[in-house]
Amino acid sequence: MNVQEQIKKYIACQPEPKRSDMQELHRITLQVLPGCRLWFLDGKDSKGKTVSNPNIGYGSFAIKYADGKTREFYQIGMSANTTGISVYIMGIKDKNYLVKTYGKKLGKARVTGYCIKFKTLKDINMDVLEAAIRYGFESRNEKVN
Repeated sequence: MNVQEQIKKYIACQPEPKRSDMQELHRITLQVLPGCRLWFLDGKDSKGKTVSNPNIGYGSFAIKYADGKTREFYQIGMSANTTGISVYIMGIKDKNYLVKTYGKKLGKARVTGYCIKFKTLKDINMDVLEAAIRYGFESRNEKVN
């Protein structure tokens, strides 16, 4: 099964209204960065143990570690959780940026250093969420194709 099929299956297995919200958010994210690399992480480690919620990733950037090694990871992520949906904006150096810039404008969302968590799309300002996603794509200089 390819990545697009995994994403489609993951979204399809969500209960409503989460499924429709995730489909809409997937569409919007692809509209912000058409042709970006797609990722699907099933949430399991190398031993098959579940360590996180499955998530969809968009784009890519290089993470440089202290030992000099570089690893590729997605720029924007989306995941269903028990109470709603989480959107991850990865690679932001200032851990207060999302809260300061988008927190109060988003609506009913919990915003942390790299995560925007909300129950449904109707609870948040979609223009502000789209701006945060766009910032996540544009803020990274070290893109990896």
